[in-house]
Amino acid sequence: MRLEQLQAFLAVAETGSFQQATKQCQVTQSTISRQIQGLEAELGLPLFHRTSQAKLTVAGERFLPRARKICQEWQTAITELTELSEGKQPELCVAAIHSISAQYLPPVLQQFCQDYPLVQLRVTSLGSDRALKVLRDGLVDMAIVMNNRFLTASPEMVVDLLFEESIEVLMAANHPLTQVSRVSWAELARYPQVVFKDGYGMQRLVQEQFQRNALEYKPAVELNTLDGFRGMVRQGELVALLPRSALLEMRNDSTLVIRPTEEPTLKRQVVLVTTQDRIEIPPIQRFRQLVLALVSSQLNPLEAGLLQPSIPATGNP
Repeated sequence: MRLEQLQAFLAVAETGSFQQATKQCQVTQSTISRQIQGLEAELGLPLFHRTSQAKLTVAGERFLPRARKICQEWQTAITELTELSEGKQPELCVAAIHSISAQYLPPVLQQFCQDYPLVQLRVTSLGSDRALKVLRDGLVDMAIVMNNRFLTASPEMVVDLLFEESIEVLMAANHPLTQVSRVSWAELARYPQVVFKDGYGMQRLVQEQFQRNALEYKPAVELNTLDGFRGMVRQGELVALLPRSALLEMRNDSTLVIRPTEEPTLKRQVVLVTTQDRIEIPPIQRFRQLVLALVSSQLNPLEAGLLQPSIPATGNP
């Protein structure tokens, strides 16, 4: 069954004439007859009485509302896809790690809302691994996360590298490790840690670093908010390994101290990820452009290790 057969059937049913149907469909009468005959052959029943006026048979009467519904659904689908290609989508969903949402996204969100006032912008703070999974499941349009090449190295993924930053140690102002200018990994292994919950890329990154150095990893408390980290670290000997962008607001807190680690320095890449099919949709394309331009403009390249803004999905981290 083809769409043009249904359109021919509806035209004859509405006009009551094969000849009048040719004007509506803008084809010849023989084409209309051939399409109706093909449809009747497929359905196994005649749809019209062939008299001076094309009158519907019982089967034709039963089939008419179904044919209308199919054609209406097709037209609705065409309209929705046309609007999508023109940027008339109802919402744009973004998953982002908390430090990016708090520090870098506000000007992006403000400009996007001015550019697309009719698009509902939804931003959700998620851990990196979780955000990439919901992107792959089609629940969000893009993710701004710590790179995980095991989740982004596939042909449908488009990955833009925003910046690379070091991981530093957060501790209380009276912590013993404040006496050193750089904290060794062996010293870090002596203290219990406040860590991100499962699903956050930082937990995996830190755990792998201790494993590589054959050191004991001592997660004591799992949290998913930066305020939670700040509060727990103040309590005593607990320490936390956090990316530099997450520590910006804490540097002015007199109750806390931040120290870099000794070599090998642990770093993370922050990337924007979407999919090949989404990147041509105007609102998504615009949001991506704003992130690349506005986030990069807020970074100090010497401090954050800013790299080239775009890398292939299969590129090395």
